Amino acid sequence: MVEMKTVELLVAGGQATAGPPLGPALGPLGLNIMAVVNKINELTKDYAGMKVPVKISVNPEDKTFEVTVGTPTSSALLVAELKVEKGSGTPNSAKIGDLSVEQIIRIAKIKRPELLAKTLKGAAKELMGTCVSMGVTVEGKDPREVQKEIDNGQYDAMFKE
Repeated sequence: MVEMKTVELLVAGGQATAGPPLGPALGPLGLNIMAVVNKINELTKDYAGMKVPVKISVNPEDKTFEVTVGTPTSSALLVAELKVEKGSGTPNSAKIGDLSVEQIIRIAKIKRPELLAKTLKGAAKELMGTCVSMGVTVEGKDPREVQKEIDNGQYDAMFKE
């Protein structure tokens, strides 16, 4: 049984190149780096502009490889939803945007398999925690306020799974 080598990287969706971080990580394995780059770009094109976790499993004997794509980070999904460059450097004073509870739920559904939360409600609250640190308001309010409203059942109709 051949032992597979695994390389895990964060790449820009649809924009991987043979340069760092891919080239140096894959070069020693003797792979056709362009074949790997093309496969990664094909699999991540839907995540253009976002950092996407990618896992490359390589069989060092016959140089075959498999690419597995993870879900972009919560912050990358929030930034993409807001159509902004990045989170706020001073989240307490500078806000970069406002999301609705519907938008948070939609992102929570994408991200849910990787979150620790057991319920969609929990996943949405987890994302709102990320909103706090990025300077994003929810429904025009501090996300922590909306988390309390969720706990009080205010948005229950939206969380029917």
